[in-house]
Amino acid sequence: MATATFPKKPPSPNNAYVVEHVEPTPATQVYLPEIFKGLGVAMKHFFRNTKEMVRGERPDPVTESISQGITTISYPEQKRPYPERFRGLHRLTQRDDGSPRCVACLCCSTACPAQCIFIEAGEYPEGDARRGYERYPVKFVIDELRCIFCGYCVEACPCDAIRMDTGMHAVPYDSREQFIYRKDLLLAASGRDGSHETANPRHEPGDESHPGVTRHHMTH
Repeated sequence: MATATFPKKPPSPNNAYVVEHVEPTPATQVYLPEIFKGLGVAMKHFFRNTKEMVRGERPDPVTESISQGITTISYPEQKRPYPERFRGLHRLTQRDDGSPRCVACLCCSTACPAQCIFIEAGEYPEGDARRGYERYPVKFVIDELRCIFCGYCVEACPCDAIRMDTGMHAVPYDSREQFIYRKDLLLAASGRDGSHETANPRHEPGDESHPGVTRHHMTH
């Protein structure tokens, strides 16, 4: 009975080659020629880039080709523009009196898949028109290192109290504690237009435009 034979794999090409040994000379050991060559290239780019910057001929690294011009961005003087839908850092919107619009319903922290939002709810004091209708956040903390910037918290908020429209990216802090954004810091952040409020109207309890049940209705 004849046995099957398989063709042998051809040997790999020999890519090895002999490196010719060159005796070092004093000129090659001091590296002066190569140093001057490198300085010449650096100075050529320095003067060309300076000339283009003075004449205003510097190409826009975002919209123009940068193959023949400056290939870097002078950050932070020059920044790449973010797209309109860029999810910047969080902020809390404010009412007219500066208080947070958050009603501590926990919808954002519940929807957050990264569990990076912590809210401690509190009741408004006696005599406040909002007592009994809504609460306020005694503590509102976001761990920006855990956040995945999915935007679910913004979508889940029924009061438009939390937004990601600051247009700011995370600052390179040197400690983890600095990435823990608390209520005061979130309230101090503003949107791209510099405002701390929101354009969406909100009808507060006690207003004539308030659509919900008021204490007056409870007497009927």
